[in-house]
Order: sequence, then C-alpha cells, then structure tokens
Amino acid sequence: MAELPLSSLRADCPNCFGLCCVATTFRASADFAIDKPAGQACPNLRPDFLCGIHDRLRERGFAGCTVFDCFGAGQKVAQETFGGRDWRAAPQTAGRMFAVFGTMRRLHELLWYLTEALTLGPAATLHTELRRTLDEIERRTREPAETLERLDVSAYRRDIGTLLRHASSLARAGAPRESVDFSRADLIGKDLRGADLHGANLHGALLIGADLAGADLRLADLLGADLRATKLAGADLSTAIFLTQSQLDAATGDRATTLPRSLRRPAHWAS
Repeated sequence: MAELPLSSLRADCPNCFGLCCVATTFRASADFAIDKPAGQACPNLRPDFLCGIHDRLRERGFAGCTVFDCFGAGQKVAQETFGGRDWRAAPQTAGRMFAVFGTMRRLHELLWYLTEALTLGPAATLHTELRRTLDEIERRTREPAETLERLDVSAYRRDIGTLLRHASSLARAGAPRESVDFSRADLIGKDLRGADLHGANLHGALLIGADLAGADLRLADLLGADLRATKLAGADLSTAIFLTQSQLDAATGDRATTLPRSLRRPAHWAS
C-alpha cells in the first residue's frame, strides 16, 4: 500500500457531524468558557454541525477548541464507519459513534506519525516495518463500529512508540553534533532563547510557557512535547520531527518562525 496522503489525516469539518463538539468533555478553565460533559452538544454547535463562533473561539473563551486536532477521524467515522448517518437523525447511534470517534482519533494520530516517519530518509532501514505497521493500523480504521468500540489501542501505541523512537534516532544522527536529551524533561517557563537544539530529543518534554525564540529546532524530536504558550518567534522548526498542527496552535510564534512544509502558520500568531 502507498503512503497515506496527509490530506486524509486532516480535519474536514463539513463532512463530520461535529463529533469533537459533542463526544469530548469541556471543563471551565482558561481553555473553555463552560463545563460540558461528554455526549452533550456544545451550545455553539449549529444545526449543520458547524461551529457558530468558529472565527471567534479564542475571544469567546474556547481556546481549547482551536488546538484540538482529530487527524481526520471525524469525517472517517461520519462518512465511512457510519455511512453518513448522523447522530441527530439516528439517535440510537450516538453513544457508539462518540466512543468510536475517540478510538478512531487515536488510530489516525498513529497514522500521522507513521506517515511522517516514512519521509525520514535516514530511517530507510525501517521503512518496510513502518509500511507494514501503517497498513495494519489503516486496516483497523476500516473495521465495523462494534469492533472499533472495543478495540484497545494502547498496545499499538506502545509498539509504534518504540518504532518511532528508533526512526527518530536514525534521523537525528544526521545532526552536526551530539544531540541534547531532554526527553520528558520539565522545561516549563525556561529561557531557551537562541538555544542550539538541533537534533535534540524533546520527546514528551514539558515546554509550557518556555521561551524558544530564535532557537534552532531542526531535526528536534517533538513527539508529544507540550508546547502550550511556548514562544517560538524566529525559531527554526523547518525539519522538526513529529511536530503536529495542534502543538503549533497551542504555541505562539511569528512570521520569522520557520515551519515544516506540511504544517500551516496559526492564524493567531503575531504578524
């Protein structure tokens, strides 16, 4: 099977049923203006399943919505798993649909990382295993709803995590010097302006509120790194590994921030 196009792993809201606006839980906080239990529709969800305040989410206190990424799981569940039947017209499907959405999102996130790993030239020795694993996960996404509802993704995440770390190590070996290991490090609020993090292992690092302005993050492994309110003005992330759109949306940056071609500059970043 050929690699999946990244477009299939990006949210297509008009072809979803607002699943992230219903299936997920909101807690009143800096990220959400209200409490909302899982399974209850957000009051901002319109009859056409689109958000009524999509262009004003941050101003209205729903910053958490702007950083959520379903990796294309919403339209997959809506149009393929449930064949275009929506939970309003067929309320008996609602509970199962919401449960399947959570499983599908985790599977699609794994597909995103596997697809990116296959673009890493130095990890070519792993490409056969990566393709085999990608095919298996993609096959799982096409299972019927009752199977997906019971599927335990944790074992897949564990095994794929090991594979991704191996791919990352091979890719980062091309950095000009020995890489810094900040894996799962607590770097909350740290001043890392201009830091040389070329090829650094930042896997799962806590970078909440850290200042990485002007930092060199080429070939840095950012899988699972927490970039909430991280300052990335002028930073070079052009070849950062396993960086996602939701991580960028949670951070701040500017026009001088260099991004991978597969990701877009968030609209709320300063010009």
